[in-house]
Amino acid sequence: MKRLEGKVALITGGARGLGAEHCRVFVANGASVVIGDILDEQGTQLARELGSNAAFVHLDVTNAGAWQRAVSHTLERFGRLNVLVNNAGILNKGTLDEYTLEQWEAILAVNLTGAFLGIKAAHVALKASAPASIINVASIAGLQGTPGVHGYCASKFALRGLTKSVATELIGSGVRCNVVLPGTVATPMTEGAVSRVPISMAQPHEISPLLVYLASDESSFATGADFVIDGGVTAGSNRW
Repeated sequence: MKRLEGKVALITGGARGLGAEHCRVFVANGASVVIGDILDEQGTQLARELGSNAAFVHLDVTNAGAWQRAVSHTLERFGRLNVLVNNAGILNKGTLDEYTLEQWEAILAVNLTGAFLGIKAAHVALKASAPASIINVASIAGLQGTPGVHGYCASKFALRGLTKSVATELIGSGVRCNVVLPGTVATPMTEGAVSRVPISMAQPHEISPLLVYLASDESSFATGADFVIDGGVTAGSNRW
């Protein structure tokens, strides 16, 4: 039996990059997947590639109505919702002198409010399909500061806090909530970035298996937890 056999997952930011790899690996492990994204062409193409166990829905994570439609679409297509993966995220940069209020509000809207709206929209369906799992994808920027990425760091620290408050509220409901904190991963969002990871920049296929574990019933005792997968960067320097 495959590790996610019978599970239905809604994965945001699923049309490309790390999200697309999550979708591929979930389907390979037996899950049915709804790909939520604003990239209609890429999302539709990926759903076609993955076959009958995948569907695409246009989803702007900053829009509460779009979330309701995405959850309804998932239930109509696959009959239940067992896993919510809040993977959608953006990155913007600027020094304190340069960074604008518009940049700040935009990144919080996607990286933090988007996850909150998703949890609000999905938690009833998740409870009805329990055992269920919410997986928030943050970053090691939620553990340590980095110059010039103030909104990104703030949103990822806050996503950890949201994870823990949701996890405690949902204890006893059959719904768990955890947060994954990857290091630098080679995706379109990080193109041109310099890895600070001692062993190398991660490839998406090195991250997705951790989400399979958290989506599966194997992780039944894990909730409210930080799962760091960063190639050792937060362990300390490898330089003498």
